[in-house]
This record gives sequence, structure tokens and C-alpha cells, in this order.
Amino acid sequence: MNAIKSPPGALAAIARWGNRLPAPALLFLWLSLALVLISAVVAAFDVSTRLPGQDERIAVRSLLSAEGVRWALTHTVDNFVSFAPVGTVLVAMMGLGVAEHSGLLRVLLERLVRRTPRGLLSWVVVFAGILSNLAMDAGYVVLIPLAGLMYAAAGRPPLAGIAAAFAGVSAGYSANLLIGPVDAILSGMSTEAVAIVAPEYTVGVEANYYFAAVSTLVLSVLGAWVTERWVMPYLARTAGSEERGNPVPDEAVALSPADRRGLWLVAGWTLLFVSGVLAASVPEGAPLRDPDSPGFLGSAAMQGVVVLIALYAAVAGWLFGRFSGRYGSSQALVQAMEGTMATMAGYLVLMFFAAQFVNYFAWSQLGTLLAVSGAEGLKGLAVPNSVLLIVFVLMAAFINLFVGSASAKWGLLAPVFVPMLFLLGVSPEATQMAFRIGDSSTNIITPLMPYFGVVVAFAQRYKPDLGIGTLMAMMLPYSIVFLLGWSALMLVWFWLGLPLGPGAPMLLN
Repeated sequence: MNAIKSPPGALAAIARWGNRLPAPALLFLWLSLALVLISAVVAAFDVSTRLPGQDERIAVRSLLSAEGVRWALTHTVDNFVSFAPVGTVLVAMMGLGVAEHSGLLRVLLERLVRRTPRGLLSWVVVFAGILSNLAMDAGYVVLIPLAGLMYAAAGRPPLAGIAAAFAGVSAGYSANLLIGPVDAILSGMSTEAVAIVAPEYTVGVEANYYFAAVSTLVLSVLGAWVTERWVMPYLARTAGSEERGNPVPDEAVALSPADRRGLWLVAGWTLLFVSGVLAASVPEGAPLRDPDSPGFLGSAAMQGVVVLIALYAAVAGWLFGRFSGRYGSSQALVQAMEGTMATMAGYLVLMFFAAQFVNYFAWSQLGTLLAVSGAEGLKGLAVPNSVLLIVFVLMAAFINLFVGSASAKWGLLAPVFVPMLFLLGVSPEATQMAFRIGDSSTNIITPLMPYFGVVVAFAQRYKPDLGIGTLMAMMLPYSIVFLLGWSALMLVWFWLGLPLGPGAPMLLN
């Protein structure tokens, strides 16, 4: 396999500049230290502000003062362990890790793609790529190379399959039909951010579910259209050095009787689980209904949706692993969870420093000062809230070209923009969704995205001289169409006044 070529010209400059950035965890460490110094300087000038509708002034507090040092020393551990994204993500990943480790998610993705009629192949590949985000890295390492094989087997350019899968997996990262880890990560950070001006406000993991589910279908159609109308003609014009590869016959990856038995058991468990949850939470007087919070939205099923997802995925993964022969004993279940937690070490380190930064921002009152000042400035411009959201989408899309980690970017942006737009009447759920649109759409055109080189390597199996520039040329139409189409969907949603998720309006009363 050929070595990955360096991007020419401006791309090389961007790559060099981006590579000089520290790791996300170190970035939050340096920002936290900078925040300490900034708070001391601003507090020395006795800067204060007043929340709209309140008489009491809020003064900036110095983290270098005796009070600030005492607070930092006594709250460092609490900042981390009470940071909303930490617990929810770890619980969700324990269950999803079993489903991935057992091979269940991989088998489901393979069957979805292989049973697809030729005319729907592009739509299903993009759709499967979006759904694969539940399995974190599985879409990159399983679906993208599989899509190349499937297109080759269908007599179509395998690079088109790789491009369609990459678009779904990466550019459609924030859409899905199910609630996944990204919802838990971002909603937890949004809750921490809005607490700067509204401590009692909570952004649930289901806050963007309605919009994300519809987005899944819309992006699948857009991705298929780009594949057929843009990418396929582009590949036809540049097919001189492309190699078709050796298609893999269906029987080479046919399901074994044990795999089929495992899938049937998972189907039965799915029906039993969904029926049980609905029966326990929908009827009046059901055990999961909260008497003090009537309605399904206030039930324990909605409040504990992360736990339910983890439980369902863990049992489904164990059933498939046990009855397909992959798991010999219940010990494998524990090993799958332990293995998943081992892969979360980097995430925990990042969250430790992100938690300190967010809490320093809140305690020093700098977040409140920036939110109120920014909100007053934007209000003076008399810009409609819909325009503000589109501008924020474009900002997130641009920043994403240089900083790959979604959690790192949201950790930086949320403490400023969530409370700022909140004071202008834009809900934290809407600000979070606008960020997700911009953050996802440009993943596929930046060489700084961690899996970009991996996708280049997969593509070089069929076109050995393919470089980063060729892949970017293939993926740019997806990025532009996703960014425009997704933003247009958000505007339509805004104008219709539809909720983004259960109990999550776009505008505040």
C-alpha cells in the first residue's frame, strides 16, 4: 500500500498549523491557566454585570484570590466527578461496548448493506453509515471498507462506496434514529454551560432526538443524490488508474446458523424490551410514571434513557455473543465492558481538564459577563435568531477544520454561546443542534480529522496513486450539500416552531 501523500499548497499549510495545536486535554489545561490570569486582571478592575430582569450586580471573581485558590483546591475532584458528560457516557458505553465486542453491530451493518437492491445501494450505505455512529469507530473500520467491496461486487466504482460510507459515518455524525454517546456527551456539556445563567435548566440526552431522527432520513437522501449525480461522474472522468479489486462473493460472508440463532434471539429481546418499557411508563399509574411529573416525558424511562440504552445493548450483545458461539461464558460479558472502559482512558483525561475549565468559567463569573455583554451586543444588532443560529453553524463548521474533537470544541464554545443565546431567547437545545450541524458537515474535508488518513488507506486499495487531495475532491460536494441542506432543515424547523426533542423547543418563552 502506498504511503499517504502530503496535501499540497494551502492544505499543507493548514495541516502544519493544525498539527502545532496541543492535544485537546493540554489545550484545556492551558486555557484553564489562562482563565485564572484573566479572572485576576478583570476582577482587579472591579468589572460587574447585571442579569436581565434582576437588580443585583454580579462581579467577576479572581481565581488567584485567597477565596479562589481555596475553591479550586476543594472543588477539583467534585468538578470532575459531577461533570455531566462523564457518568452518562461511561454508562452508555458499557452497554454499547458489549454489542460491539460481541460482533452484533458489525453483523447488523453487513446484513443491512448486503441485502440492499442495487438502485438503493447509495441510500442504504449513507443510512447505515449514520446509524453506525452508535458503535463509535465501527463505521470507520467496518462499514467503509465493506462499502467499497459491495460497490465492486455490484459492478460500480468501489471508491464511490467508500465516499458514500465516509459521508454517512463522519459528515452525518450528529444524526441518528437512536440516542447514542454523542447525545450524552454534548447534552451534559450544554447543561453545565447553561448553568452559568440558569442553574436549574437541564438539557436532556433526548433534547435533539426529533430533529436528529428526521435529519437521518434527509441526509441519507442528500448523500445518495451526491453519490449518483456528483461522485460517480467524477470517478468516471478519473477512472484511468482505478483498480476494481476482487469482489467478495456473498457466500464468503454468509451468516452461520449460530449467527442466525443469535440474531433471532436479539429480535425477540428487542420486542420484549420495548414492550416492557412502554407498558411500564405509558399507562396512567404505571410504575415508571412520576406522580409529581405527569406524562411520558416526566417518566423514569425518559429520565433514565441512558441506563435503558446501556441495559438493552448489553443484553442484546450478550445474547448474540452467547448463542452465536463467540462468548463461551458470562465472563466474556465482563471482559467486553472492561475492554470498552479501557478505551475510554483518553476521554476521561480530556473530561478532567474540560471540567476544570468549565467550572472555572462559571465560578469566576466571566461566563456570565461574556454572556450578558454578548447578548446585549447581538440584541443591539437586531439580527433575527434564525440568522444567529446559521452564523453559529458556519462558525462551528470553520473551527472543525482545525480542531477535530467534537467534545473539545463544544467544551470551548458552549460556556460562551449557550448562555449568550439563552439570554436572547434561543434554547440551549437549539444552540447545541446548530453546533452539531456545523461540527459534522466538515469532518470529511479536513486532513486533521483522525480517521481521514485511514479512509485514504482504504481508498488506495482501489486507486494506489490516490492522495489526500483526491479524497477531499470526492468529499467536498457531500460537505457542501450536507451543510446547506441540514441548515435549511433547521430553518424550516425554526419557522414551523417544531420541538427539537421531547420538551425541547427552539425558542424560550
